[in-house]
Amino acid sequence: MSISEILFYFLSVLALGSALMVVISRNPVHSVLWLIVTFFAISGHYIMMNAQFLGIVNLIVYAGAIMVLFLFVIMLMNLNAETEPKKNKWLRMAGIVAGGCLLLVLVAALKDAEVKNSMVQLKEGEIGLIKQLGTVLFTEYVVPFEISSVLFLSAMVGAVVIGKKGD
Repeated sequence: MSISEILFYFLSVLALGSALMVVISRNPVHSVLWLIVTFFAISGHYIMMNAQFLGIVNLIVYAGAIMVLFLFVIMLMNLNAETEPKKNKWLRMAGIVAGGCLLLVLVAALKDAEVKNSMVQLKEGEIGLIKQLGTVLFTEYVVPFEISSVLFLSAMVGAVVIGKKGD
């Protein structure tokens, strides 16, 4: 086994294990922290597939900004067992049945899926590199890119205006 295969299997086990811990954890803060570990493992997969831009954006945007926001909101809400309303047993049973139905649909959909025996191209090709993305972004898609930047700027100005205290 090569080092890339070992790294792939390690990242896969890490991603699946931490995703399972997100669901199993009873503490919401622990769930968010396990989700950050999941995002790190997924970013490792992106980098192994020669998609460095997606890997870095996944780390910065999802594992960084959005998870910090989730953590801040969860801590701000001060969730604990005393304030949590008790769930009805029928509601819990409905959740189990819905989850089982989802599992059945996924198994039925993936039952006939064709599994290819080819490996992913590692350290070759130019598809996921930032240079190619930048070239396409600033030649073919320069107008939509600039329109989206103006849209983001107007959203930031709107957030500042709304958040400003009335004097």
